[in-house]
Amino acid sequence: MTTILSIQSHVAYGHVGNSASVFPMQRLGVEVWPVNTVNFSNHTGYGAWRGPLMDPADVADVITGVGERDAFAEVDAVLSGYQGGEGIGATILDAVAAVKAANPEAIYACDPVMGNAKSGCFVHESIPVLLRDKVVPRADLITPNQFELGFLTETEPETLEETLASVDAAREIGPSTILVTSVLRPDRPEGTIEMLACHEDEAWIVRTPHLPLKANGSGDVTAALFTSHWLRSRSLEESLGRTVSSVFDLLRETLDSGRRELQLVQAQEFYARPRMQFEVTRVR
Repeated sequence: MTTILSIQSHVAYGHVGNSASVFPMQRLGVEVWPVNTVNFSNHTGYGAWRGPLMDPADVADVITGVGERDAFAEVDAVLSGYQGGEGIGATILDAVAAVKAANPEAIYACDPVMGNAKSGCFVHESIPVLLRDKVVPRADLITPNQFELGFLTETEPETLEETLASVDAAREIGPSTILVTSVLRPDRPEGTIEMLACHEDEAWIVRTPHLPLKANGSGDVTAALFTSHWLRSRSLEESLGRTVSSVFDLLRETLDSGRRELQLVQAQEFYARPRMQFEVTRVR
């Protein structure tokens, strides 16, 4: 049984953070222990929301309680996403250290949420520096988009060669496995988008149609699915192919619904059995 300690945000309405990640992982048969860093009514993309940002001490207290059940040795990965403040970052790193002390084979999977190429950074100005200098160096697996990869490595990747070079620079910081989402290289066919997965000297890429919607939480689902598949198979090709196919099905289901929020429940059959498999190509 694969077990993941997922330290992320939570919303009551819609699906981001743990509200997006937990259910798909459970549908894959993964045991998930969610620890929430916020408890909001909805994601902040609406411009208004209610509910508390959890105090880092309270988040740490919940994690400590899990450890007091002698459960850390069962954890295969700590997964984190959006970090609302520097205190939460330190709390997550403390949790990673405690888990790895109990299970040296456990990994830390970090989605370094900062922004995207279209809107730039949308987190507090201290967060990107925290992620680059303190968090990512401690991670084993990271899932940045192409824009975030550039910030982490102080590069501006556009072409495939530049993106692979930026991945190599990121690996020098610490993580050995890197999933790059929203790869928009200039020579790709119009109306497409790509995702790139790398581990050590191996790299695979997959291309899909670029669906015309903005789906908050899709990055959280992507990080969760890829981490789950990677823990089980340790195959880049399989993990990338299955993740991309499932996320595409989820986005297509959401687009067809005409609704703003991810149709997480409606697409549940596609997490384990995607409707189609996209071609995964080895590029290194």
